[in-house]
Amino acid sequence: MARWGKSLKRWLHLGHRWLGIGTGLLFVAWFASGLVMLVVGFPSLTEAERRAASAPLDLESVRVTPQEALERAGAARFPARLTLAMRGAEPAYWITGLDGRRQALSAATGDAVPVLTAEGAVALAATHPAAHRVTDLGTVTRDQWTVTARYDPLRPFRRVALGDAAGTELYLSAATGEVALDTTRTERVWNWVGAVTHWIYLTPLRARPGLWQDVVLWVSGIALAAGVSGYLLGFVRLMRDRLTPYRGWAAWHHLAGVAGGLVVVTFVLSGWLSMNPRGWFGPRSPDAAMRAAYAGQAAPVFPAGPGDLARAPAGSVALDFTWIGGRPLVVATGREGAAPCCGTALAPDTLVAAAGAMLPGAALRSATRLEAPDAYWYDRHGAPRLPVLRLAFDDPAATWFHLDPETGAILGRTDRSGRANRWLFDALHTLDAGPLAQHPALRLTAIGALSALGLIVSTSGVVLGWRRLRRRRA
Repeated sequence: MARWGKSLKRWLHLGHRWLGIGTGLLFVAWFASGLVMLVVGFPSLTEAERRAASAPLDLESVRVTPQEALERAGAARFPARLTLAMRGAEPAYWITGLDGRRQALSAATGDAVPVLTAEGAVALAATHPAAHRVTDLGTVTRDQWTVTARYDPLRPFRRVALGDAAGTELYLSAATGEVALDTTRTERVWNWVGAVTHWIYLTPLRARPGLWQDVVLWVSGIALAAGVSGYLLGFVRLMRDRLTPYRGWAAWHHLAGVAGGLVVVTFVLSGWLSMNPRGWFGPRSPDAAMRAAYAGQAAPVFPAGPGDLARAPAGSVALDFTWIGGRPLVVATGREGAAPCCGTALAPDTLVAAAGAMLPGAALRSATRLEAPDAYWYDRHGAPRLPVLRLAFDDPAATWFHLDPETGAILGRTDRSGRANRWLFDALHTLDAGPLAQHPALRLTAIGALSALGLIVSTSGVVLGWRRLRRRRA
């Protein structure tokens, strides 16, 4: 047994040394970039930003009804989304097909909007509230900030600079003129040492989702082995009669590793799990079949005339036309949020029945109206949308749907595996659980302190690894 124990410690030591040398700089990059991400997130266009940048609807210029827009678009089925909003100075219908394809038609003439030129992009961007001196920056198909597949239906883009103090740039779909993304100078600069580094988000790699996932899983898996072996080795060393047998950088690495090794292992493990290896965790949104069942209406029709649209609240920036449980609904979006309008309304029974259609054969187990966040309805970046209706079903996956009780919008889908992932990632990687979840400033402080401890462990390990390599070369 003693011989086996000695051999195990030797291999543990060698494994940690060489795995650490191979992944040490990655640990430093991950912890340093994680600190940057606490302050600067990856560029995105939020719904609040979209609403704030949208002009109020000019309903007097609307000459085309939603039904006529669907006919002009040649829709064979009711689309995934049908929205009336401004396109520059003209109202337009924005249509998202079930396959994700985007179309835009003038609400004044019913004609498809022209492909966006440089002059057209400048004119559209000039209506943005932050516009100062708009400049066209040319055409972009895919770049660092539009690398993911969710932008595919909108490609290519015309990129324009607003000339404001923040250095804001907009990405406008060349096909429709839709604003797909906005970025600021601060986001673009800091994300190179933030999210791009942390997620290994280089454009040539991230443009191939399968390859990117494999690379991240393998790299973080090897790093996890380095962290686990070091954590175990640190406790083996503590069994001696002194706190640490080392001096200098080795002592820093040993003591910080014992104190923060669990942090290192936890952060890397939860990050590895966030890649959803082998599809262990269920989807977070309904699939196309579920959405079709929820709508309860497949035909490309919508019964709303000019008089109905004129009843929209003043200041509305968008009208969404949708079906829920076979009933038409018009939702008006203003600066503060969205609500049904134009003589349509959503009965609670209709909402529950429509949700049940997404899971044929499953029975509703509970319906809960949440007026405050809880462990499974939360937002790490601020207050989640409230109130929200949680419907729990007794299907084999124990599915929950979160719905907006006013508009009927499906806000999320989660099953048993997704709720487990909530603790395996959010609780472990972002500390979004317990008392810390109720105090964002305290949570960010705790993440910063633990990341700093991880930086001490990883930086000291890099120094020791460099010295080892230099000795071998000598």
